[in-house]
Amino acid sequence: MKNTQSKRHVYIDAFRSSFKKLAPTIQLKNPVMLVVYLGAILTTILYFLTFAGYTDTEPFFILAITIILWLTILFANFAEAIAEGRGKAQAESLKQAKKDVIAHKVESVEDVATKKFTQIKSSELKKGDLVYVAVNEQIPMDGDVIDGAASVDESAITGESAPVIRESGGDRSAVTGGTTVVSDYLVIKVTAENGESFLDKMISMVEGTERKKTPNEIGLQIILIMLTIIFLVVSATLLPFTKFSSELVGNGSALALTTIIALLVCLAPTTIGALVSSIGIAGMSRLNKENVIAMSGRAIEAAGDVDILLLDKTGTITLGNRRASEFIPVTGISEYDLADAAQLSSLADETAEGRSIVILAKEKFDIRGRELNHMEVEFIEFTAKTRMSGINYQGDEIRKGAADTMKQYVEEKGNLYPEECDTIVQRVANEGGTPLVVVKNNQVFGVIYLKDIVKNGVKEKFEDMRKMGIKTIMITGDNPMTAAAIAAEAGVDDFLAEATPENKMSLIRDYQEKGHLVAMTGDGTNDAPALAQADVAVAMNTGTQAAKEAGNMIDLDSSPTKLISIVKIGKQLLMTRGALTTFSIANDIAKYFAIIPVLFFSIYPALDALNIMKLTSPTTAILSAIIYNAFIIVALIPLALKGVSYKEKPASKILSHNLLVYGLGGVIAPFIAIKLIDIVLTFVLY
Repeated sequence: MKNTQSKRHVYIDAFRSSFKKLAPTIQLKNPVMLVVYLGAILTTILYFLTFAGYTDTEPFFILAITIILWLTILFANFAEAIAEGRGKAQAESLKQAKKDVIAHKVESVEDVATKKFTQIKSSELKKGDLVYVAVNEQIPMDGDVIDGAASVDESAITGESAPVIRESGGDRSAVTGGTTVVSDYLVIKVTAENGESFLDKMISMVEGTERKKTPNEIGLQIILIMLTIIFLVVSATLLPFTKFSSELVGNGSALALTTIIALLVCLAPTTIGALVSSIGIAGMSRLNKENVIAMSGRAIEAAGDVDILLLDKTGTITLGNRRASEFIPVTGISEYDLADAAQLSSLADETAEGRSIVILAKEKFDIRGRELNHMEVEFIEFTAKTRMSGINYQGDEIRKGAADTMKQYVEEKGNLYPEECDTIVQRVANEGGTPLVVVKNNQVFGVIYLKDIVKNGVKEKFEDMRKMGIKTIMITGDNPMTAAAIAAEAGVDDFLAEATPENKMSLIRDYQEKGHLVAMTGDGTNDAPALAQADVAVAMNTGTQAAKEAGNMIDLDSSPTKLISIVKIGKQLLMTRGALTTFSIANDIAKYFAIIPVLFFSIYPALDALNIMKLTSPTTAILSAIIYNAFIIVALIPLALKGVSYKEKPASKILSHNLLVYGLGGVIAPFIAIKLIDIVLTFVLY
């Protein structure tokens, strides 16, 4: 019910905006529709002149043309206004999160302990100020956490109710003004001036107040202006031409000025001219629904042209949590004994890897947890110094850890480390896994094969990307052998192993120099150089301020896989604009052949042979065409807002499909619609 009311509110606001957009300053921004606007003004003047006795045709005809021309303008305004309205509805919810609050300014971190605060309004904060934010308080301004760790509710911005951890240091230190601390406290260094915060930028972009025409839009507009000028010149010559021709042959009469204005509007590319702005705004709105904020419309269009995708392995291609997939014992040890020892060593290990070892032993051998409370047990926690963990249980010492660590541990105890174990470790590493060696009472039992699990459906997604002509490259810090194994399993086209900020940026530059458009995601300060270099740079909202400033899009959900959706939205935007441009031009061609023969029939009776639809008269023909011209805009508004359906296919197949559907459809639709309208008008007028 609430959603229905929200939609109704958007439509009502769009209806009102349609009239507000009749202001000359707004109409000047769209040269194609400006021609319609001036035509409507001129026919309005001609109609009022009929009361003074001047007329070039029937007053009813002039009035009908005038009304339809004004409706055409209003329909175009409505298309743009409804696209803007969706963004404004989202902006309103963001504005509720942005409010002036009292901030606790401190001079240094030490002031927090002594509670030495200065209370000022958040709007008075300056870049570089330090702010203390306690539990249940709103973060007053964008910043980086320099002290403390806390759960932060970011639902006002991301829509996700689950709080996230923000802490000093690392890649999760950035916080956004308008979010709320729900546990502990934070000391934040302000990184934005008032009015320039992330929330301010989001509101401006969502509302469309800072939306600038993209290069593709400007290019298309230039083409449309050229076509309009051509039709304008042709139409301007019709009055003297038809007057001369009628006097020469002694038949018919010159075309009325009202008819020429209506003809110009029919033949000019008004359909795409009316919808081009709403297509761009709607594309940005679709991106907003994915919880991605684009800092420019150009970034969305660039996403549509991207042919290289750089994707982080962890969290994008793989689940990010390694899982135990196999127990590989050395000679003389059964797999059951290895699984039993491995599970015991992992009972106190709360990491995802540790839990997966316990689960695998249970699933394969039905080895269940022990009652350890009543026994003499000592858990050995992992430390950076020992680099191993384990358990002392009923006189047994069980340890697990990295191969080199466990080799040193066994040899220091005076035992032999078997070469067979080295061979197993090397095989696991070559297959892209992580080997953990298990030792019981200083004897090597075998290896736990930890596997970085490739996400379900990822391989199919990359195959879809390949069909679209997009090359996928996995970026990872793993060694080349591990990276190659995971890349092969995931189905990516290439990989960059042992990635550093320098070689990531170098890779992007190399592809750009070859004429490719590159997209990538990142969240850390070390990603900032590469993000700044990429054509489409998606920064994670959980990432550092440096990463967000370097990117031209920000993913509020911080999902690395979102890049694939962004590319699809970009391609859909370009396809929608191309499809409707094709339809519009095909419409103009069809209308030309539909109504021109009828208009000149009185001068050249032989043209009746070309009146294949048998339109009744020039009056019904021109009225039918201009009525169709106005209402086709309304019919296409849903398509402009939703976008054409998109499937992962080669560009050549997509082009062929769109030419068939929108090109051929654009030719056929006017003939059918104009004939039907002509029948209705004939019935009413005659």
